[in-house]
Formats: sequence, C-alpha cells, structure tokens
Amino acid sequence: MEIYKAKSKDFSEELKKISKKYNSISFLRLICILFFLGSLYYYMKNGGLGFIVLAVALFVGFIFLMRIHSKLLFERKLNTALLEINESEISYLEKKSIPFENGQEFNDFHHPYAYDLDIFGENSLFQNLNRTATYIGKKKLAKQLLSLLPNPEIKDNQQAIKELTKKINWRQDFLALAKISQDNQSSYETLLKWSRFNSMALSKTAVLISYISPVLFAGITVAYFLTTNSIYLSLLSYLFIFNLVFLGRFLKRIQLEIANSSDIDKIINQYSLLMQQIEEESFESEKLIALQAKLKYKKENASVHLKELASLFSKMDSIGNFVTATVFNGTFLYNIHVLKSLIQWKNEHAEALENWLEVIGEFEILNSLANFSYNNNEFAFPTLNSDYKIAFSNLSHPLLNPKNRVGNEVSFYPESFMILTGSNMSGKSTFLRSLGINMVLSGIGSVVCANQANVHPLPVLVSMRLSDSLSDSESYFFAEIKRLKQIMDELQRKPAFVLLDEILRGTNSDDKRNGTIEVVKKVIAQKAIGAIATHDIEVCLTTNEYPGILTNKCFEVEIHNDDLHFDYKLRDGICKNKSATFLMKKMGVI
Repeated sequence: MEIYKAKSKDFSEELKKISKKYNSISFLRLICILFFLGSLYYYMKNGGLGFIVLAVALFVGFIFLMRIHSKLLFERKLNTALLEINESEISYLEKKSIPFENGQEFNDFHHPYAYDLDIFGENSLFQNLNRTATYIGKKKLAKQLLSLLPNPEIKDNQQAIKELTKKINWRQDFLALAKISQDNQSSYETLLKWSRFNSMALSKTAVLISYISPVLFAGITVAYFLTTNSIYLSLLSYLFIFNLVFLGRFLKRIQLEIANSSDIDKIINQYSLLMQQIEEESFESEKLIALQAKLKYKKENASVHLKELASLFSKMDSIGNFVTATVFNGTFLYNIHVLKSLIQWKNEHAEALENWLEVIGEFEILNSLANFSYNNNEFAFPTLNSDYKIAFSNLSHPLLNPKNRVGNEVSFYPESFMILTGSNMSGKSTFLRSLGINMVLSGIGSVVCANQANVHPLPVLVSMRLSDSLSDSESYFFAEIKRLKQIMDELQRKPAFVLLDEILRGTNSDDKRNGTIEVVKKVIAQKAIGAIATHDIEVCLTTNEYPGILTNKCFEVEIHNDDLHFDYKLRDGICKNKSATFLMKKMGVI
C-alpha cells in the first residue's frame, strides 16, 4: 500500500504544477487574442504596417499557445487518472470501498458457477479483480472468468502475469490512457459495425471528377486574379455549384459511413495510444511478445494505422458544419476525397481492426490479474499437473479480509471427494466457495489464495445458491433438480470439480438423505473431484463403501463461557458438536 500512497502524493503534486501551467497558458491565450483584435482595430483605424505585423505575430503566438494548451490538457487528464487509480487502490486495500465496476450485467444464473460463487455483482470476484477501463477489456475479463483455459495457455498466462506484476508504472500508465478514452459499448460496437459494413470503392469516373474539378477550380481562380475577367468569375460560380451537386450524389453514402460515429475519432485516437503503449514496451514472456506482434500490420504498427483512421473521421466531421462543408466541397470536393480515403482504409485494414482491439482487451485482463498478484504477494501461482491431483496449502477465500482469513490444508488425493459436515456458521459454505474461487483462478493463470498449490485445472460445477424463479414459474426445488441434471450431463462429457452445498432442501428428510447419497455415488462414478456439505450423518457413512474415494472432513464449534467459538479449521472425521439448539436457547427462541 505504501507505494500507492507515495505515487498518489507524487501525482497530486504534479497535477498542481500542470494545473498552474494550464491556467497561465489559458490567460496568455486570452491576452494574445485581445491584443490581436486590438492590433487589427488600430490597423483599420490608423493604418501602418507595424500593426499588421504585430497582428500576424500575435496570431502565430496564439496558435503556438493552443498547441501547448492541448498538450497540458492531455497531461492534466492523464495525471488526474493516475491519481484516481492510486487513490482507488488505497481505498480498496484499506477496505473502505471497492471503487471498481462489478460486472453485474454479465451475471448468468444458468452458468455452472457464476451466481453460486459470486463471480459478478457487489463484492464479487470480478469487482475485486477488475482493473479494466475499455469495453472490450471488461467483456473479455468477464468471459475469461466463466471459462477454463488449456494447461499450456494457463502457463503462458502465469508467465505474462509474473512479468506484468513487476511493471506497476507501465500498468498504471496503460490503465490511465484507457480511463481517459471514456470508451463504452456503443463506441466499440459502432466502430466494428463500420469496419464490417461493405463499402464499394468509388467509380473511376467519380475519382476522375474528384481530381479534375478541384484542379479546374484552382486554375480558373488563378486566371481570374491574373486577368480580373468576369467570365472566369462566372465559370467559378458554375463549377462551385457543380461540385456541390456532385457531392449531393454521395451525401447518403457519406452519412452511412459516419452514422452514429460522433466523437469516435477521439476514441480511436485513444485506442491508438493504448496500442502504442504496448508497441513501445519491451517484453520477455512468450504471450506478451505474441500479443505485441499482432499489432504489426503491413510492416507498420497498428497505432499508426489507427491514428490515420482517427484523422479521417475527424476530417469527415466537417460535413456537419454547413458553412465549412459548403466552402470546402464547393471548391475542391473535400468530403469526397475523405470518403475515398476512408473506404480505402477500410478495405486495407478492416480485417485486422477487431484483432487489434482484442489485444487491448487481453492486456487489460493480464493487467488486472497482475494487479491482483501485486496486491497479494503472499498468494502463489499453482503448479499444474495432468494427474487429477488437487492440493492447496493454507487455502482461504481471496476476498476475505486478510486479518480475519483462516487458511486450511486441503488435498484431493488419494481420496478425490470430500463429505463435509459442520454446524451452521462453522464455515462450510465459505470453505466450498474458497475451493471454487481458487479453482476458477487456477484455470485462468492467476495466483490463488494459498501458500502453495498443485492443481489439475478442471471445469467447475456448483450447486450452492439457487433461487425461486417466478418468471420461469419454477420452485427452488425444481431449479435445484435442473442444476443437478446439468452437473450430471457435464460429468458424462468429462471429469470436473464439483461442489454441492446442502442439496435437496425442498423435500423430506428421508427423501433428501437417500437422494443425496445417490447423487454422491453417481458423481464419484463419473470420476468427479470435489466436495459436498451436509448435516446428515448417514450420508457420511457412505465413505465406508468407498474408502479409497470418499473421505469425511468437518468444521467443529466449541462452547466457551456460554458462547460459541468457531476456529474455521478443517478437521478429519464427522462433526460431533451441534450449535443450533444452544443458539436458539440462548436467544430465547426455545
């Protein structure tokens, strides 16, 4: 946390300096324009070459100050974003707030674990990991958290994350550039829609006219000034009208090309800056080098191509100004030439555009996971295996407060499935979620909340938290049966890591017990690894039938000084103590 505090202080001081310069330049700009207008006034009133020379000098000075002003504005935005990034990390680590988007829109209640493991929503895994600021980054992070990577890709991610963990300055600069882009789903989808829109090249006749007409206009203009013959003025008028009529034939097409693209040039330019940030950095891990290589296209960096596109969209915006559009197009068919360049850019680069944006998204995923690793240097990268062995040393839930977190030793070999017992509030559900969350993190190349881990990455299937669905007209019990069916169907395709918490609650005790035992038998028959939590001691006796596969584990509660004490430590065997009756008596329920 100390580094964030130091950086926050530095950026705060730098921001004050930039703001001071920015205000000074703004004042000088105002002075320049006032003296410029004053010079013009005295020139028109008194004449004199000195005033016109002064006016020109002041105008040049104003343009120069405008460039400095724009540069300082960008620096101020960047430093503001960097300050916000570090203050957010401080607030997060001090447990004051989680000032990051929670990804609620990505929640999928039918996904095998998204809802059960709190992947999205308030205080979710996504919200704690998320350090993305572009739509594609947020979307790809959400998608990644819902899927399992093959082992080689997990190892590649681990190496990339290890490298990026050390590059805190680069990561923050990248995030700051992404934040000031103000990217959103609409702008991202508009750009991709434009790139996929089939644009036919202009006809040879149209191209020929677009070159001949401006040349004629320039030639006739020169002839008029040389001869002052009014016939040339008439010809200029006719040619001006002809150019506008010619432009009218392409007006609908121009509008189609730039439809819904307001301010898109600014966002494209920010994309180019993000790509430039990647292109100019030196990387060592294979994945980062491979991603960087994707930004090389036709012997030129993607950032250069995108800056060209941003410039074209910016130029095309001029058609929205009636006076500018009339003058520019009436004289030399300005927007026809920009349209031709836009179509040419699209035909030459459109196929690569989406891949370039995907690279930005990939870096935002890896940066988010690197930030997670940096903030939790006690967490470990799992060692991977292909032997269906899973073990964690000092395993806990990564989102719990480190001060209160209790770690446990967990191994799923030789026994591969655990029957977990314990009284209410003893930590069973939190333990199951700890297993699930850390298996998800293992499957994407992240660090896990453990001192050591040896993992065979597997699909995660969970039945822990379901709800009645009034819209689907189904009860909690039927929703649970459907989830169990989903788990069984998935297990028939391939082995998985399964977590079940107090299943079949919506039926009577005997039915629940028998059903639970049969579910356990079927799950282990499909070579599943995992755990089931239950309060039914008879379910635990199933371990006698499958001694090499099933094992009993428990969380105990102790009563000290007429109060319940939970240590949240995993033990061998079946839970012996019960807390429900004691607690109800203490609270006067019974």
